[in-house]
Amino acid sequence: MTSTLRTLTVPLDVGSSAGGLPSFLVRDDVLCWSRREAGLVGYGELTRFNATGPERFLEADIWWRHLILEAEITDHVELPGTGPVAFGSFAFSKTSTHVSRLILPELVVGIRDGRAWATQLTFDDHPLTQAGVLATVDRWLTGGEPNGEDSASGGSDVGLSPADASLDGSSGHLSHGSLNEANWMQAVADGVEEIRAGKLEKLVLARDVVATLPEGVNAAEVLRQLAARYRECWTYGVDGLVGATPEMLIQVEGRTAQARVLAGTLDRRDAEGVDGSPMAYAERVLAGSEKQRHEHEIAIDSLTRQLAPFSEAMNAHSEPFILELPNVWHLASDVKAELADIEGHVPTCLALINALHPTAAVCGTPTLVAGALIRKLEHLDRGPYAGPVGWLDAAGNGEWGIALRGAVIEDANTVRLYAGCGIVEGSQPEAELAETWAKFRPMLEALGIRR
Repeated sequence: MTSTLRTLTVPLDVGSSAGGLPSFLVRDDVLCWSRREAGLVGYGELTRFNATGPERFLEADIWWRHLILEAEITDHVELPGTGPVAFGSFAFSKTSTHVSRLILPELVVGIRDGRAWATQLTFDDHPLTQAGVLATVDRWLTGGEPNGEDSASGGSDVGLSPADASLDGSSGHLSHGSLNEANWMQAVADGVEEIRAGKLEKLVLARDVVATLPEGVNAAEVLRQLAARYRECWTYGVDGLVGATPEMLIQVEGRTAQARVLAGTLDRRDAEGVDGSPMAYAERVLAGSEKQRHEHEIAIDSLTRQLAPFSEAMNAHSEPFILELPNVWHLASDVKAELADIEGHVPTCLALINALHPTAAVCGTPTLVAGALIRKLEHLDRGPYAGPVGWLDAAGNGEWGIALRGAVIEDANTVRLYAGCGIVEGSQPEAELAETWAKFRPMLEALGIRR
């Protein structure tokens, strides 16, 4: 054994996987980052870094840079996401007991712009060859470990039965989490009062529900369902955290950084039976709403203000666009920045995340006031919900979304789902509660739950 990381990246025949990246989602323990049939999938675990507290991003950044500093990297593809890649998930709050993590897999498969590749990673001294990498891909995809053991788990779509009169299904159990609906709506009302008192401008409040699946949770199937239904989102899977987020915290490719900011939501079911096209309805109700536009402006100002010190040029559209998803419409804005040299170095993904998180889109503003009020009103440790999730490579490239529209698989039969809403002065508790159910819908559908 050696302490030096060694990697070999070789091209794959993309025609052998007509289904794109989702065809590689064959294991419940897979690491996943996928959008529009492209992205990265990781298998196995070579090593990991764990951290908690306010310095978790910077500590992870130092660990990663030290790991790759002496690495022996052979890359025959040379695209973002080739060479050594780590998948990560970070706690939302610096006060959370939830462990943030970077995971270095044993094998990574990637697809981008019609090209596919595989990277094998090892600390062993054994030679890395193209034939060996391809054989390793075949072993993982056929459901076995490289030593031939089969560890793939099964599962099936199931319905859920009511935990109380407000939740419905057919078999199983669905229950509220830290707060029931009435108490959560009271928390929203209390938050609105704090805003009207001038203590803050915006607050984001989350809630959780718990699904118990007697027949077991099929994580790979959940990821496949999300990737198929929500192609405009980034489907993620890291250590039991699964979901499909529409919001990009930061994407770095070379010296270019991009983000997608969302704030302002409209349930697509609200357009049922309305005259005219659904998109015209969304334009009128969402883009024409002073409340929704105000909430969006707070979020975009938060991100651009925090990103500015790291940028030598930045472009953000003055008008948001309507992002159309199967469950909701969002007001969305894309931001693009050219990163500046700071003391001779372009900032890393994790250094940018340290500066950007949490944005007003998932916390509120002012940040410290909103964060303290979240802890007081939610009665919930968000864990990785609304925290950064994604990947980074040795060249400094990476994609980090905000872990929204997701859930944590707590054990073989239990899944905890999370959803949150931006609260401003005009927010109504009943409407915000309805919005959380619209945001739960991607995970409920992927789990086979009808509500």
